[in-house]
Amino acid sequence: MVTTDWQRSSYSGANDTCVEVRLLNGLVELRESDDSDVILRTTPAAFADLLRTIKSGELDHLGSST
Repeated sequence: MVTTDWQRSSYSGANDTCVEVRLLNGLVELRESDDSDVILRTTPAAFADLLRTIKSGELDHLGSST
């Protein structure tokens, strides 16, 4: 399956600064919409692990400025 359309989070709304994701040739690709030349590629399993980690709050401390 090849999906070439980039998808963005519904949380982005009308904001053009967001993370976009797509599936291409069996790999998950991620990019920032405002820097679309830089693409991170990973396996679906590794991406699922990342999403679980984010949802668990384990990385929340990385977003704080203190």
